[in-house]
Amino acid sequence: MSIPRPGLGHGIGLRPKHFGRLLDGRPPVDWMEAVSENYLAPGGRPVAALEKVRSEVPVALHGVSLSIGSTDPLDRPYLAALRALVDRIQPAIVSDHLCWGRHGGRYVHDLWPLPLTEEALAHVVERVGQVQEALGRQILLENVSSYIAFRESTISEWEFIGEVARRADCGILLDVNNIYVSARNHGFSAAKYIAGVPADRVVQFHLAGHSDKGAYLFDSHDAQVPESVWDLYRIAVARFGPVPSLIEWDDHIPELEVLVGESRKAAAIEAQVLGRRAVAS
Repeated sequence: MSIPRPGLGHGIGLRPKHFGRLLDGRPPVDWMEAVSENYLAPGGRPVAALEKVRSEVPVALHGVSLSIGSTDPLDRPYLAALRALVDRIQPAIVSDHLCWGRHGGRYVHDLWPLPLTEEALAHVVERVGQVQEALGRQILLENVSSYIAFRESTISEWEFIGEVARRADCGILLDVNNIYVSARNHGFSAAKYIAGVPADRVVQFHLAGHSDKGAYLFDSHDAQVPESVWDLYRIAVARFGPVPSLIEWDDHIPELEVLVGESRKAAAIEAQVLGRRAVAS
């Protein structure tokens, strides 16, 4: 099977700081992405904001708790709650991370990388199938930034995520910033990563800022997208074509206009690379 790539355009994350503005008026972007776990409980201002936004622009749901690579059993109550949210909101995209963060019944609230082996690949593929069956739809998995690597790894990260997508029949949320951070931290080519990912499986981009800690880069999501990541985004657009992009900004969140400006910059760069005129949101 193939996975559809919705023509969403360019969006930003739905954050509580901006609820007031969004409840009072239409979002000034093409689409918005909500962190799934923040909206699982029925009622309240967050759900009201999400439903208001969803009535006006497309919405994506992006999770952080799936722990698809864990050896713990899948969290069935979580999947049931997520399915109820998906059925109610009817998002354009549902995604989570290619990682693990749960072991022995404990959840660490982190996105840890996987050993890139055939055993891990088969394990993730099986679990993606179970998740997609539980949700009644295909999902996207996002590449995470990493700071360590496993000696046992025998597969490149881009080959690993591509094989997961192919074998499990799911999509890829390609985080351009995470590619840049991991490439710098581990010494591989970010351009080679992009060249190695199957184009027909890439459904969404994430763009974000990071922090330079000297010995390593840290995926902080607390600043504007740096020029190094914009340059890599140009390479990604040239390879994959028009892919919906999302500006991630999770700490020191600025005013809404700053995020909108970043989203419009993504639209302008895409238009420049593809040789067409950008359309203002």
